[in-house]
Amino acid sequence: MASPLEFFPSKVLTLYLGRMFAVRIVAVLLMLVLILQMLDLLGQRGKILAYKGNSEVQIWTYISLRAPQLVARFLPYSVLLATILSLATLNQNSEVIAMKAAGLSAHQVLAPLFLTAVAISAISFAFNERVVTRANATLKAWQAANYGPMPRDSAVRSNVFLRDGANVLMAATISGEGAQTVMERVTWYRRDAAGMIVEQIRSPRARFAAPGWRLEAPTAFDVRSAEAYQLQTVVLAREITPAQVAISNVDADGENIVRLWQSIRNMREAGRRTSELEGKWWHKLSGPLSATLMPLLGAIAAFGLARSGQLLIRAVIGMALGFTYFVIDNAALAMGNFGGYPPLIAAWAPFLLFALVGETVLVRTEE
Repeated sequence: MASPLEFFPSKVLTLYLGRMFAVRIVAVLLMLVLILQMLDLLGQRGKILAYKGNSEVQIWTYISLRAPQLVARFLPYSVLLATILSLATLNQNSEVIAMKAAGLSAHQVLAPLFLTAVAISAISFAFNERVVTRANATLKAWQAANYGPMPRDSAVRSNVFLRDGANVLMAATISGEGAQTVMERVTWYRRDAAGMIVEQIRSPRARFAAPGWRLEAPTAFDVRSAEAYQLQTVVLAREITPAQVAISNVDADGENIVRLWQSIRNMREAGRRTSELEGKWWHKLSGPLSATLMPLLGAIAAFGLARSGQLLIRAVIGMALGFTYFVIDNAALAMGNFGGYPPLIAAWAPFLLFALVGETVLVRTEE
């Protein structure tokens, strides 16, 4: 019999509940990822094979880059569903009644699940920082190249627009840092005083010329005469520096937490708005930690009578609480991106709110 002052039950019971919970998390996650990956391939397979020379090898490459994104996105959902499945099974088999008869409180029954969820959160954070960010950056750059040759640099940024006075410089991908920055599939637009495009210059590649950017094998198109003609190597956009390029299109999903903080600091020094990136920086912490909330939000399925449809109703309520959290979390992050909430509140307020809601529901219904 466990003492009320002890947070965890016996070692045997803790291992039993923790192992059962972990197995269900993995099973639910695999099921979701496999189904969603197959549905995603239905829309992307044709685009991948449309590029000349691509084959099943590129399809498997796409799966290797897309699967980590699906795992990161749906891991908290898997924890929620696994929580409801585990607790509903324990309730249905009267195991919860046996544990409470042995003197365990509701929090002690849930303690092994919390411990497992904390471990899942830590694994999720490490997985996001080491695997998912690199997969995001590489996949976006590959998609920007229309599934052509894979980019060599994992820190490639795609679809970058830069202002060159009244003109605009656009690059499909940018790789490298400082003077070694390289732009691929570059387009430079010359605009008149009215803001209308009067000339377009395209180049497969541009390198920093200190100052300006040297376009290789450029092709010009005059809008007024509708004539295209080949140019010699030309240097344009002399006002744009590699430092401006580095902060022009920061992808929070493609940078780890350390590099993203450096990008935020650089943008602050340049006088740029950083609230959106700050919210995503904080969400890199609160997002994985949301897995620890799921046992609390789904706990209502563990307690109460398992008859007359009450177990099903409790399971539905637990699922509704969990999915409501995800909706409000995404809404708060979007509000933070638009400046409606401070970044810290946008990332952490839903977590704290639903921690309070889940604890209140648990205490009111059971304790």
